[in-house]
Amino acid sequence: MKLALQILLIVSSVLLIVAVLLHRGRGGGLSSLFGGGMQSSLAGSSVAEKNLDRFTLFFGAIWLISIIGLGLIMKL
Repeated sequence: MKLALQILLIVSSVLLIVAVLLHRGRGGGLSSLFGGGMQSSLAGSSVAEKNLDRFTLFFGAIWLISIIGLGLIMKL
């Protein structure tokens, strides 16, 4: 069980990083530093952004559950 949760944690961490990096920058900050602040008509639709938000929340929930599960297993 411990190995399965560790693998799930690694996979969900990578997917969460990718999902966060795919988001479009909404303001200043680091995204505009690397050219992400420029508006483009090819940036994507609002449906794609909503789906990306859902995937990000899903991967974040899986990550959180695996962290809590590993913490409980390590405590025993």
